[in-house]
Amino acid sequence: MHVEFTITRTDLRRFLVLLAIAGMALITLAGCSDDAGDEEQDRTLGGYTRLVAQQPSKTMNYSPTRNTANFWIETWSKPGKLSYVYLQNGDGDLLGYYVFKGLPVPYCVSLTPPEQVSGTSDAGVVRKAPAVDGVYYGQGDCSRYYGIDATTNSYVEYTAGLGINVLLYDQPLPNRPNVKPLGHTRIDKDGKPVGD
Repeated sequence: MHVEFTITRTDLRRFLVLLAIAGMALITLAGCSDDAGDEEQDRTLGGYTRLVAQQPSKTMNYSPTRNTANFWIETWSKPGKLSYVYLQNGDGDLLGYYVFKGLPVPYCVSLTPPEQVSGTSDAGVVRKAPAVDGVYYGQGDCSRYYGIDATTNSYVEYTAGLGINVLLYDQPLPNRPNVKPLGHTRIDKDGKPVGD
């Protein structure tokens, strides 16, 4: 019995492509040999799997963290809510206070995304985006804060860090008559904010 095979160029191309794919698969498998790093990773993952089976994580019926986060939202989502910002030195002495409408905001906060993506999907290029004032900024300075003075609506800015701690409250601290106002608003003897 005589069998004859005819190989066309298309068949030859397919065969070479399959041969190349098989070669790459062998190279990949050879590169995935169990070296010391893989053994350590397998041991770590195996230990984790065993410990999870022996000591599964518990779940909660109540989350105090979520409750506190919701309290923060309820506290600060009220328009016109005042914040009382006390600056404290490293020795614990209060240097003074500000009274703001709403929360003080760090310079590193932006209303617009700091980057823009040109292109589509994974091939996109990430570039710095211009800010709302039409200029480009570097990294924001999160140690500088600004706010709206409670009685004058004036702009107030301060810096935290370098030995200055910030204590933020939604009510004035009681029994602190000697702490001086740093902005235009002071707290009177009844705990009410009043302007200069």
